Parts: sequence; structure tokens; C-alpha cells
Amino acid sequence: MSALIVYFSFNGNTKMIAEKIADTINADVVELKTSKEYPTEGFRKYFWGGKSVIFGEEPELTNERIDLNRYDAIIIGTPVWAGSFAPPIKSFISQSKISGKRIALFASHGGGGAEKCFTKLKKALPGNEFLSEIDFVEPKRKPEENSLRAAEWAEGLTI
Repeated sequence: MSALIVYFSFNGNTKMIAEKIADTINADVVELKTSKEYPTEGFRKYFWGGKSVIFGEEPELTNERIDLNRYDAIIIGTPVWAGSFAPPIKSFISQSKISGKRIALFASHGGGGAEKCFTKLKKALPGNEFLSEIDFVEPKRKPEENSLRAAEWAEGLTI
């Protein structure tokens, strides 16, 4: 069986986890890129991220379309923004019409909101089987510990 990891990373935290999972289970990886740039510092960073979630924005993705028929399982990774998943993930879900897949979820955050994020992701992805979910608090602060945790979680997935 084949697996695909699709993720959006803002500060590199989600990317670090995605790469560790990919290395562990030999999965293909796609990092979602947008034509829109988000502010990266200070109050504006949180304001624009939160606003994007609240208004349901779906930024334009610059990635090529992904042939999801090649994959049995999809692992989706996102930072938690305003208790939800990042808008580029929303764009991916809207454009991909994902159904009948085995899905695992992971999120990185600064200290909360992962459960709400996972609930919203599952609601946005009806008609799929959810395998597992895991969240990481600021993974780059403890890279060895979080990489080990990500690898152990990935190894336990029934993909």
C-alpha cells in the first residue's frame, strides 16, 4: 500500500514532523505552497492567520494537482490556527474531493486547539476512514523527542 503526506507548514514545525513520518514509513510528501504570503511576525501573524480561518479563506495553491488515486492512505498535517486547520489545507480538501481513503491527521501548535482542529478536519472529509491523530506542541523546541514520537506514531499506523 502507498501513503501520501500532505501538509502546510508556517514556521517549519509541521514540516519537521511530516519529514520524519515520511522517512519512517517511506511515504511520498507534498508541502502545500500558496501564492499568498502570510505575515510571519508579531500581532499581524496571528491576526491574519485567525482572520483567514474565520472567513473560510481558500488561498490559491501553487502546487500541481495530486493524483490521489495512486494512494491508499493520506496523512494530513497542519498547524492549528484559531482552533482549526490552516487555510491551505482547506484549499487542498476543496480541490481534491477526497473520499474512500484511509486518513491519519497530525497537527502542530503552540499550546491548544488540536482537538477542535481534528474535529473540523474530520467534518471536512466525510466518507473516509480515520486511522489516527496526534498533535505536537512546538515540535522544533524539542526536536529529538518530537521526532521519536512522530516515528513511533507513524510505525503504528495501519496503512
